[in-house]
Order: sequence, then C-alpha cells, then structure tokens
Amino acid sequence: MKAMKKIKLFIIVLAVIVGIAGIYYYQKNIYSKEVLKLEILGPSEAEAAQEIEYVVKYKNNGDTRLDDPQLVFEYPEYSIPIGESSLRITKTAIDLGDAVYPGQEQTFSFKARLLGKEDDIKTAKATLSYRPKNLKAGYESSTTLTTVIKKVPITFEFDLPSKIASGKELTFRLNYYSNINFSIPDLRITVEYPTDFEYIDSLPKALDKTEWDIGSLNKAGGGRIEISGKLKGDVDEEKIFQAKIGSWQNGEFILLKETTKEVVITKPSLYISQQINGSHGYVANPGDILHYEISFENVGEEILSNLSLIVKLEGKAFDFETLKTPQGDFAAGDNSIVFDWKKVSQLQFLDAKEEGTVDFWINLKKEWDISGSQDKNPVIKDSVFLNQANEEFINKVNSKLVILQKGYFNDEVFGNYGPLPPRVGEDTTYTIMWNVQNFYNDVSDVKVKARLPKNVELTGNIFPSELSSKFAFDSLSREITWQVGDLKMSQGVANTPAPNISFQIKFTPSADQRGERPNLIGEAEITGQDQWTGATIEGTSPAVTTLLPDDKTITSEKTIVQ
Repeated sequence: MKAMKKIKLFIIVLAVIVGIAGIYYYQKNIYSKEVLKLEILGPSEAEAAQEIEYVVKYKNNGDTRLDDPQLVFEYPEYSIPIGESSLRITKTAIDLGDAVYPGQEQTFSFKARLLGKEDDIKTAKATLSYRPKNLKAGYESSTTLTTVIKKVPITFEFDLPSKIASGKELTFRLNYYSNINFSIPDLRITVEYPTDFEYIDSLPKALDKTEWDIGSLNKAGGGRIEISGKLKGDVDEEKIFQAKIGSWQNGEFILLKETTKEVVITKPSLYISQQINGSHGYVANPGDILHYEISFENVGEEILSNLSLIVKLEGKAFDFETLKTPQGDFAAGDNSIVFDWKKVSQLQFLDAKEEGTVDFWINLKKEWDISGSQDKNPVIKDSVFLNQANEEFINKVNSKLVILQKGYFNDEVFGNYGPLPPRVGEDTTYTIMWNVQNFYNDVSDVKVKARLPKNVELTGNIFPSELSSKFAFDSLSREITWQVGDLKMSQGVANTPAPNISFQIKFTPSADQRGERPNLIGEAEITGQDQWTGATIEGTSPAVTTLLPDDKTITSEKTIVQ
C-alpha cells in the first residue's frame, strides 16, 4: 500500500511539474502583436481636393522574426491617389519581402486628394499581415487616421429674387466658381425645384431638366446655369430651391457643396430687377464706374399710374459726388434717388404686362477709410421701392491690391557702386524695393512679377534674406517672381505691416543706350485670389528707369547714360 501511495504521489508531482513547464513554454513562445508598431501620420484637417500625404510607419519592436509580411494601405472613401484621374484605386498592397527582422523599421508615403463636402470625415487605414517565426498562425496589425474636410473652396450660389409673383415667368441663375488648386473631373450640378415650379428652358441645356454636366473645372474657372420657368403658389407661401455640385465617380455622386434659396410668393403686381454694367451678379472693383439699370414690370391685371420709384444707396465705397441721374432727383441726406412719374413716362402710366426702366451712373472710390474688422468684405447695397413692391440688391466688392516699385542708388540696404551717370560698358548697381498693400478682403496666393531688360542682371543680394526662398528668376523669360503668399485685410495699410522686399540689380549700358534713360526693371504686376468674391485681382506699378524719381539725392544730369 505504501508503495502505491508513493507512486501516486510521484505521478501527481510529475503532472504538476509538466504543467508548470508547459505554461512556461507557452508563455515563452506566445506572440503579442503589440510588439509590431504600426502608425499613419497625416493631417487632421484638409481642404477638399488638396494634395495631402499619408506616411505609414512600422517597426518590429520584438525579438521574433516576422515572416511573409504584406502591407495594405486603404485610401479614404472618395479620394483620388496622386497620379490617378479617378477613384478606382482604393487599396495599395506592398510586398515587404521574406521577413521583417527584429528592430527593422520602414516608412511608405501615399499621396491623395480627398473629395467631399465640408465637415466630412475621411479615414485612411493601414494593415500589416505576417506570421511570427515558428508559428503557423497568421497575425494582422492595423491602424487608422481620420482627416476632416474643413473647407471646400467653391463658390456656389443662386442669383434668384427673394420675392416672386405667382405664375410669372422668371429667369434665375446658379453661379459656380472654383478656387481649388486642382482640376476636378466629371462635375455635375443638380437642382431640386419647389412644388408648382414649371421648367421651361435652361442655358446650357440640361440633361433631364434637373442635371447639368460641367465636365472638369480648373482653378479660377467657373460659370453659370441660367434656368427659365414659372412658379405658382399662394401669397406669402415659401418655396425652396436647392442645388448640389459634385463629382460622378464610378456611378456614385460625391457631394462637394450645396446651396438653398428661399423664395416668397407675393401678390402679382410689380416685378423689379436690376443690372449693373449689364450683369445681374456684378462684382465691383474700387474705382469702377457703375451703370445701374433698374427694370420694373406690371405683372398684375390692373393699370398702374402716377408711380414713384425710390432707390436708396448704402456703402462706404460709393462716391456720391459722381452720381449722375438725368431722370431722377438725388437727395444727399439719405443717399436716395427719386424717380417721379412727371419725368418718367412709364411711371405715369404702366399698363398690364408693360415694362419700364430707369438708370443712373455712380463711381466707386479708389480707396476709402478702413476703421476695423467691420469694414472687411465690403458690399454695395441698394434698396428699390415702387408702390408696395421693394427689392434689396447686394453686390460684393473686390479688395484692392497695390504694388509700389521704387528704385534707388543711394540707400542703406546694400550700398551701391559704379559710375553716375552710368557709362557704356561699366557696371552700376541699384536697389529695387517692392512694397505691397492689401485693403479690404483677405487675399490668397499673392505674387509679384516683373521683367529685367537687357543689360540688367541680379547680383543675388536680397533683403530680408529669409525671403530669398520666395524669390525666383527665370533666365529665359527674364521674369522675376516673388511669392508673397496670403495677405490679411488691411496688410500694408492703416499701420498694419505687410511683407516687403529689396533686391540689388547690376546695369551695364550698351552703346545704343548712350544718351537715354533706359528701364532698369519693367512694370511690376501683383495678382491674388480674393477670398470674399472669388475673383482674381491685380495691380501694377510703373517701370523704374535710371531717372530714379524716388531717390531724391540723384540729379537729372546723373541719369543719362554716357
């Protein structure tokens, strides 16, 4: 019996030892996928169609070799990989070789453009599959990165009256403009009409009365869709027009932007419309001469007589001293124009379905005071009152970009040298200064350009030196370009500093320039994209000659080539 007990005890102890050893062996050989670090680096926010880069990094932090590795990168939904023209490629697989060894790390770059509307969340995913050495089981590590589309730089809006008489035929417009630095392919615009709208025609022609094929839309490209129809409804009933712009990809419509316009049905009587310089949606520039044409129509059934039409103008940009109105009387106190039936025959007697027009001219100021942020994104507004009918028209005003180009011999920047007056075959250096100003709206992608004439070269001296990376010269076209970048409202104006640059040039006159005052640099041109209006705006500054009008130390006799 004692022998049997000893055998049983030995078996039990042996089983415990084997169990412990098994657990130890299992724990020693179990593999945790946490030892493989996998991550995606990229932006948390982006503009629609902006080129962005995803960097996928992995590292084997363990002491085990990982066999048969393969990396798969999944682009976010509705993204266009760089180098592709559509969204067909959604995944990219990369063979990492036979194995990933302990301590080995590597990075891969994937570039794409994201399509979608504002606040869309786009998720990229990376997955690395492998099999740890001496194990048959396969493992997989994955990670994701989300990017939010914070802005879609597309202007998309209705040009549509806020009030419409029931049953009247109307023509309205849908304007679009792209400020995206990419040609968006396969664009479509769709419109959803309110109930009781009867479609008549459109320009360009619609695919099915509600859809238009725009094709590709480049940066600074745009257009309009003009739609004619009739809208019926009860007086004071609200009607909603909706429109969407997006890209068709693989049978799916990717929404980029949408807009709505509410229209109220009014009692048929008078319809008022307006054009400025022949356009219903005119975008004005400082210094413009504006020709207003205000049209009115009796859309009712009764004859209207002895009418008065009043136009009230609002906006700091107006130069009221330039107003000309042969048919109206201007009241400077409230900046209103009164058109009386005694001077305008159509206001004296307006039969049913009859139309009339009044007009006036007024200039915009070239500049006006900037008091603060309340003057940002200016508009010019006019309210038209005719009997019980009234309409308010608002037009945007572009910013004003200014480039001041000046030339000096005597300055404190570089210290110029050479003969004055300049002599044929000898070098004389000069300093060119560029000062920029931006007035009323934020402006992006600002550039300054000018051309160097023959016998003029850059010395390479630039101040401040940190701007040299933004300064370029094309030796073939002889064009200098300064990439200024983005300018906020009032930069360079009203004690708000703006970037300025100075550079040195070397002039070596030729024999045929003797007795002349040649150009040292051609006309300077500044351009930029107005963020308020979406328009490209520009300004110029005259060429600088050896006369150097801004250098008060230079007398006239020192400016003629000898």
